[in-house]
This record gives sequence, structure tokens and C-alpha cells, in this order.
Amino acid sequence: MFAAFLLSTLLSFSTPSDTITDYYDVETIATPPGLVAETGGLTFLPDGRLAACFHRGEIMLYNPKTKTWKLFAEGLHDPLGILAVSNQELLVMQRPELTRITDTNGDGVADRYETVTDHFGMSGNYHEFAFGPVRDAKGNIYISLNTASNGAGIRDEVRGKYDPLGRQGRMYACVPYRGWVMQITPDGTVKPFASGFRSPNGIGFDAKGRLFVTDNQGDWLGTSKLYHVEEGKFYGHPASLVWRDGFPDIDPLTLPVHTLDSMRTVESVAFPHELIAHSPTQLVTDNTGGKFGPFAGQMFVGEMDFSRLIRILPDEVDGQIQGACIPFYDHAGGKNPLRIGNNRLAFSPDGSLWLGQADHGWLGDRGIQRIRYKGGVPLDILSMKLTPTGFDVTFTQPLDESAARDLANYQCRSYYYEYHQAYGSPQKDVRSVSVSDVTLSTDRKTVSLTLNDLKINRIYELKLGNLLANNGRQKLANHAVFYTLNRLVK
Repeated sequence: MFAAFLLSTLLSFSTPSDTITDYYDVETIATPPGLVAETGGLTFLPDGRLAACFHRGEIMLYNPKTKTWKLFAEGLHDPLGILAVSNQELLVMQRPELTRITDTNGDGVADRYETVTDHFGMSGNYHEFAFGPVRDAKGNIYISLNTASNGAGIRDEVRGKYDPLGRQGRMYACVPYRGWVMQITPDGTVKPFASGFRSPNGIGFDAKGRLFVTDNQGDWLGTSKLYHVEEGKFYGHPASLVWRDGFPDIDPLTLPVHTLDSMRTVESVAFPHELIAHSPTQLVTDNTGGKFGPFAGQMFVGEMDFSRLIRILPDEVDGQIQGACIPFYDHAGGKNPLRIGNNRLAFSPDGSLWLGQADHGWLGDRGIQRIRYKGGVPLDILSMKLTPTGFDVTFTQPLDESAARDLANYQCRSYYYEYHQAYGSPQKDVRSVSVSDVTLSTDRKTVSLTLNDLKINRIYELKLGNLLANNGRQKLANHAVFYTLNRLVK
């Protein structure tokens, strides 16, 4: 029964009834000859030009109107993030430092490179990537630092204090502040902000200005996750604890799992492995005011290994953020398919979503694409909210009443991923959950589902059947949604 359920869920992703390509199209952007287009960052200048950085050190400017490229800067070391300050000034996160790059004389080419901060260690391990920057409404800048991998060693000479207690484990932090999110205040003060990350490749804000980070499945992460990041909190991967003020002078891996579990802040949304993501990347919020379709204000997340973008359906329960994830654009076929390796995302002033792709020695692709909204409203899930007895699921269109009231169109199961030192986790304690009742709102957009079993610290996977729009022509675009239940509604 479980195998059949899983197969039908996967098939519903790959063969949707009302395809997303009816409402969005993909355009591949030609990149300059000779450029190795492993994209590390995308940002738009105030004048509408795109700035893109690439793993081999170039920053290129692209004019969407003339479709021309210009080299702005070069010689950077593995840049994996970029932020426009003005038409002449960029902040770039390269491996050794956060750098301010400026065109001071207005000729379109950078001529000043300044270190903003290099207040973190480097051991020379290949996996010590650095991500960001992003900036909040108060002018604070945030970056995230990868842990090192035991798949390769370290150099004889390191930058920053070396701590052998941070050298243990599959992923480790033998120099500061690996596995941390760092904050740089407007006056230049660098602060270790939050710890406990493994590979925090995506960092950004939601529509309310709250900071979020994506992290990749691996040791201590049973599946990939989206975290709401707050100052001083620990998010589960123990390697970074050696750099936490007041932490005892011990190897964190010697602490019992239940002790570490009691210390950590859990994810807001889990991305079930294989079903929704393998390796989530950049997150961006649709602040286009409707230019990108009916999902304004929601977060979108890239994915390296599938030709898929993910949409986040947030829910706030008892003051804490949890919620659901669902595929957004999930289409690898057709004349101009979405490629894999979608490492960086950025919305342009015209409301289109630009995607920078990379492989960097792993599964992925190279280049730049953009997704444009063509108009119309697909029948899709707009939100999923927990209630005292189940879930309210709201759709983008009014539903056909007969199909919406049919209990056979709602199947649910729940499970969790284990928090442990091992790499990843299978789904644990998989249970079928009965949907005992369904009611339909007056506007026919919201179904209220009653479930016979609601428990915390579990993922609820809801599979939807043959729902139709009230117009009788549109079928549901996505048939499965995944809700991370951390807290119950009181």
C-alpha cells in the first residue's frame, strides 16, 4: 500500500493534470562565449540590469533590453552570493571574505575592491563555502558559513584559531565560525548570530522581514530543512558549538543525542527527501505585487538535483512559524525545459524570476534561465493552515462542490525523520491518517479537513485526488502537499 501511495504521489508531480506551463514559460538566457556559467549569485541593479557572479571569479552585467553582457569584475575566489547596493556598487560573498566592489569613475568596470569582513576562519577544506549576503530593513547584513567535510583534509596553515575539538565528525568546524550565520551591523561590527547549520546554501527573508535559511540533508539532518533563524539559537548540527560563547571545552559529539535535541530549535518546514527536494538552495520572496501570478508574498526555494522550484506555505501557530511545502514549477520536458542545478534565484523589476544554475562538481547544470508569468490562474493550493481538528486548505480558484466534498479525494499519512548523527534518515513511524470529515467554505475556495490523529513533531503528507475548479475545465496542478507540524493549535 505504501509503495503504491509513493508511486502515485511521484506520478502526480511529473504528470500534472493542468500543467504549470499553461501559466508560466521558461526562457534560457544566452551567456558569453567562453564563460563557464556556474552561477554563484544573481542580483538586479536599480536600473534593471542583472549582475551575476560565477564560480571562476567573474562578475558580469547583463542588460535585458539589449541582451548584451559586460565584464564588471574578475579575480574573485568562488563567489557564492551578490547584492546590489547601487548601479556602481556590489557586495559579493567570496570564499575568503565579504567584498565591496565599486565602479568609482562610472566607466562600467569595477576599480575598487574593499574587504567588508573576513572575520571567520578557513582551514582550506574544499567544503568551506560562504553564502549571502542579504540585508534587512535596518541595514544589517547576514552571511552563512558552510561546515568542512571529512571527504578531504585541511591545509598546514589555517586562518583563525584552530580547535581540534571541532575536527571530529563527518562535517566539522575546526575554525571559527563554520556552521554559523553571521551578522554585520551598519557600523561594521561582526557578530556570530546563530549556530547549528551544516550546509546553509540559501539565506533570505520572508515578506515580513524574518530571516530564513535552507539546510541540506546529511549528518544530523534526516532530511533537508527550512529554518526561521533568530539570534542566539542553535539549529541542530553540533559541529559549530565549539565556537559558542560559554560552551564547555568538550567535543560536542560526546553529548547524548537527547541533550543536543533539547538544545536545538527545530525547522519551520521539512522538505521530505526524494519527494520534494534533495538539495535546496536560495530562497526568495515574491514581492512583485502580483506580476508573478497568484502567489504574491510567498517564498520560493531552488533545488539542485530536480528540475523543480518549491513554494512555501507558511503558518504561524502559538507564535512560531511552521507550515507546508509544495512544488511550484516542476517541468523538465517540452521545447524549453527548466534545467536542474537551480542554485540562485532573483526577481527582476518586471516580475520575472531569474534562475542561476551550477553543478560545481556535483549533479547540476550551468547557465541562466528566467520564468515569466503568462497570465491566468492555475488551480493550485494557495495556503494550508492547521486547525484544532485538522487543516484548512485554501485554493486559488473556487472548487467544484461535488469533488470537493468527496472524502475519497483526501488521503493523508504522517511520519518523521530521525535526529541523529548518521547521514540522513528514512521516514520513521509511517502512519495512515484518516480524514473523517470535509466541509467547504461559502466561496468554495477552502476545504476544512478533520483528521483523526494530530501529533507534534511529524510531517503530514496530504494527497489530493480529482479536484476540479468550479468552472469544470481546470484540474488540480499539484496533488500532494507536505505540512511540518511542530505545535498544535490551542
